[in-house]
Amino acid sequence: MASTVLASLTVPWIPTAHRLDVLRCADLPEGHTVTTAFVLALDGLGRTLLTRVDRPGRGWEVPGGHLEPGETPARAAARELAEEAGLRVATERLTLFGGQRITLLGTPPAGYRYPTRAFQAFYTVRLPGPGAPTRPDAGSECDAAEWVEADRVAARCPDAAWSALHAALLG
Repeated sequence: MASTVLASLTVPWIPTAHRLDVLRCADLPEGHTVTTAFVLALDGLGRTLLTRVDRPGRGWEVPGGHLEPGETPARAAARELAEEAGLRVATERLTLFGGQRITLLGTPPAGYRYPTRAFQAFYTVRLPGPGAPTRPDAGSECDAAEWVEADRVAARCPDAAWSALHAALLG
């Protein structure tokens, strides 16, 4: 499957001129370094699993985070899902659904630690029944995890760049 651009935007958390394309794709894009992996987890009731980081500028989000050295994007997604939401699934159950392709158009500021062409991979997993109560692992940056009805996700995550991916997943 070729990639489809669902949205193109800029975001405040990238400190230089850039383009962020939200893609629907089944393969990682060539020429972009995968830096992070996230999971759009849906249960049998159509709810989405969200996590909360209780720090300024953060809040509700989908589980995910940075790849560790030598880690595959799918493995990072499964690890982050377990750490941040307490939901453990085999890597093989995750399906790449798309992501956020970031291309810097300006010079990165001093200390910027990401490549000029990065990709944030988004995987999906669907549970057959209602999602069980979840809780972040001890030591996680997240302080809560909750299954949220589809129509409430946008209210919890109003500035989420990945909202077009979530909408495509719900179809």
